[in-house]
This record gives sequence, structure tokens and C-alpha cells, in this order.
Amino acid sequence: MVRSVRPAGARVPLKIGADARSAAGTDAAQVLAPATEVPDDLVELGYIGDAYGIQGWIKVQPHGGDGEGLLTADTWYLQRPGDTTFRTAEVLQSRGHSGTVVAHLRGSDSRTSAEALKGFQVWVPRSAFPTADEDEFYWVDLIGAQVTNLQDESLGKVVGLLDNGVHTVLRVAYDVPAADGKPAKTAERLIPFVGQYVQTVDTEAGRIVADWGLDY
Repeated sequence: MVRSVRPAGARVPLKIGADARSAAGTDAAQVLAPATEVPDDLVELGYIGDAYGIQGWIKVQPHGGDGEGLLTADTWYLQRPGDTTFRTAEVLQSRGHSGTVVAHLRGSDSRTSAEALKGFQVWVPRSAFPTADEDEFYWVDLIGAQVTNLQDESLGKVVGLLDNGVHTVLRVAYDVPAADGKPAKTAERLIPFVGQYVQTVDTEAGRIVADWGLDY
């Protein structure tokens, strides 16, 4: 649901020889299939960080939350960073594990085949997400929402979310015009996503109303 977005940290690329790259490509090919149709509501939810165990399981680091969307989808769409094509993988089993999601994909039967999938981004159709409970929202549905206050003044647009350990915080970006010789810039407001401040959320309209002043 609404959680912090944990961006993929910088990775140092592994340098492997031609034989190892060829083997990795073969192992990945037995798990992945070309995507004949790509849903138009795909959402990137995480990336495959490592193998898990020795029986072909993988470990996925979610970008935000506990990976609820990953746990309910039977098919994942995988993509290499910078690539434009998708491949599909059938999820046989998946479960949450210490802030990550571990999963067994059809065709992945060894640690070698699981390691061949490291680095792939994992995408899931938004339509595959479980239904949110009342007053619960997925982070992906809040990104891009326009935020106004009770006086109908624009506070900016949601560009991300943070987790301070107590609650979720909206990162709301807004434009600051040039003044006193200083150039125009973009700044951020941090608005706690709690009932005390957030009055209404309309995900279909992409609008959030908050009890928040322009000078806060």
C-alpha cells in the first residue's frame, strides 16, 4: 500500500567472461519467454537482486512497500535496464521475506539459473494488484497527483514518498518563481500522509486535498 519508495541503489557491474555470459544467457532463456502482448498498465515494482537458496529461487527488492503487487501476480514482466523489450516469467511460488520478495519462477531450477536473472526489472500490471482497503492507497496511484489545500491553493505535485519510520510522507514538488535576483527553481514540501493533514484523496482524478499552508 502506501509505503516509502526504496530506489534501487547503485550497483557495481560484474565483469564476467564470454563463456560465463553465454551460460547466463542460456539459463535466463529457459525461464523467460518473449512477451507477445504487453499490458498498457505495467508498473515497475522492483528488481531481481540475487539468487535465494540453491533450488532456483530469486530475491526481488521492491521499490516501495512490501511488494504486494508482486505477491498477487501469476506472471511477471521482466526487462533489462535500458532495454525496450519485455519478457515474461511464470510465478510458481512467492512470499515476503525480510523486506524483500522471494519467488520461484517456472524453469528456474538451480542457483545458476536464478543468478542469470540478476538485474532484471520486475513489472506487473496495475490491474493485478489486490484491492486496497478503505483509506489505503498504493504509492503508484499517488505519484503525479496534484495537491491543493483547504483554501484551494496549489501546493504542487506528488513526485515521491518517504517513510520516516512512523508514517508515510508525501514529497510535493512546486515551482518557486525568480525573485530578488535569484533564478526560478523547483522546491519540495514534505506533507505527512496522515488523516490530521490529508483530508481527501481522489486517485481517479489525481487530486489530494491537504490541510497545509503555502508557508509551511
